[in-house]
Amino acid sequence: MNINGILGELRSERDRIDRAIAAIISLNSTGHPRVGRSRRGHMSAAARRKLSRLLKQRWAQGKMKGAKAAKPVRRMSRAARKKIGAAQRARWAKVKAQQ
Repeated sequence: MNINGILGELRSERDRIDRAIAAIISLNSTGHPRVGRSRRGHMSAAARRKLSRLLKQRWAQGKMKGAKAAKPVRRMSRAARKKIGAAQRARWAKVKAQQ
């Protein structure tokens, strides 16, 4: 492995990236990179009201869908329950007999 060659290539790449960063910073009018200036969280009162109204409508529609499409409760028949119970008792009897 030619470690010195690899280091030289990495250094030249770093210098190229530093020059690109400097060029981009020079395009900025103040010469300093902008930090911490985002537009997050700025919404007009009218936009907030509109969004609130739309979300309330969405929730109301969802509640109406849930009420209309309620799934029926599935119940097990007595015969099926007895059959399952008998099978489980037989399993436990087999386990206890082996002990």
